[in-house]
Order: sequence, then C-alpha cells, then structure tokens
Amino acid sequence: MTSSDKPENVVPAPAESAETTGPTGVAAKDWASAAADPQYRAAVVDLLGALAYGELAAFERLAEDAKLAPTLADKAELAKMASAEFHHFERLRNRLTEIGQEPTAAMEPFVAALDGFHRQTAPSDWLEGLVKAYVGDSIASDFYREVAARLDSDTRELVLAVLDDTGHAGFAVEKVRAAIDADPRVGGRLALWARRLMGEALSQSQRVVADRDALSTMLVGGVADGFDLAEVGRMFTRITEAHTKRMAALGLAA
Repeated sequence: MTSSDKPENVVPAPAESAETTGPTGVAAKDWASAAADPQYRAAVVDLLGALAYGELAAFERLAEDAKLAPTLADKAELAKMASAEFHHFERLRNRLTEIGQEPTAAMEPFVAALDGFHRQTAPSDWLEGLVKAYVGDSIASDFYREVAARLDSDTRELVLAVLDDTGHAGFAVEKVRAAIDADPRVGGRLALWARRLMGEALSQSQRVVADRDALSTMLVGGVADGFDLAEVGRMFTRITEAHTKRMAALGLAA
C-alpha cells in the first residue's frame, strides 16, 4: 500500500472520525479482550484476509510492472517496492496463523473480487501502471485506515503498519509529472484512466464488504464501534477528497 514519503507529495489520509478524546469501546481494547466476541473475531479475520491477498496481489502487479519499466533504475525501484509489499503480506499471513486461522482460507473469499478488479484495470503502459498503483492502492489504503480507527489496539497497529509507504507514491508522482511536462497530451489520457480507477476501486470495496456479513456488520455499527449510515457517506466523501488531492499532486484533473 502506498502514501508518499516526500513532504512535497504527501497527501494526508482522510481524517479519522473517531472521537478526539481517545479510543472507546473495542478500539480501547487489545486483541485478547476484543476477540471474545465471535462476530468481531470473524470480521477481523475477513479484514486481515482481504488485506493479505491485496498485498500479495500488489507484489505480483509490481513485479509485472517492472517489465514495462523504461530503464534499469526504474526496474530496480519497482522490484524494491514489490519486495516491501511481500513483506507486508508475510506480516499479515503470520498474524492470521498466530490467531489460529489458516491464511489461505482467510484470503480465498477475496480472490475473485480483487482479481476481477485487476483484470478490469490492467494498465496498457508504464504510466498507466504507475497511476494505478498510486491512485488505486491509495484509495484502498484510505478505506482500511478508516476501518482501523475502530479496531482493537493490536489489530489497528498491524493494519496501519502494513499500509506504510513502499516508496511508490513519490516515485509515481515524479515520473508522471515528468511525462506530462514532456508531452502535455499525456495528462488527458491519464486523467480519464484515474477516474476509471476511482470508480472501479470504490465499487470493488463495496462489493467485498457486501459479500461478507461479519465485515459489513462491523462497518455499519453492529460489531465494535462501527459506522452508522451517515458516517459511511462521510467516509466516502473523505476518501473522494483525498483522491482529488492526489490527482492534483500528479498534475491531473480529478
């Protein structure tokens, strides 16, 4: 997952909607205490499974994107980022094992949706691949950060750690802006591509949640400190606003 590590390219994550007075409810508990609720436990297993497969898919995609890289230096940079994504996957896989879950079984329900998203948004060239990693992964990261604010402290720490920057965001901004400077016509094509990615990413997130009862129940307030329906709307507004800022960082119209 990505977010820029360069100050000039940083796009703040959507503001957390939890109370500023500090965590309450499940968010104030550790895993051992929170997992006593079987429905909460099932929701966290779903969340970790979705994240784990997302990281594994990101590793595969970056390795494929490296083949499109125009220079050896670019190829090496993407290989390093792919390695970071795989390490994130390993942390999630190990955590699932620690809490008594078989990682493959936890990931399996999310394979079809995520693979479908990647098939529908296969980049046609190097620049589209960079925009996809920057825009698509960042939308997913924003969503998971929103959810993380309502998780137990142990799970929240892990989720936020695997959403850490792999360096891709700053790299993507630099390369895309340079390409637009060299040929301004590129900007229009990439702006259309990014808008398509936004729509597909939001649709995919909604499908994943809707298909998993425990996860959807947690998000709308039935488990832990979930969102009410009004907050769901505000959450997606925050994600959309962060996307608009990222587009501006790329030099593209949202």
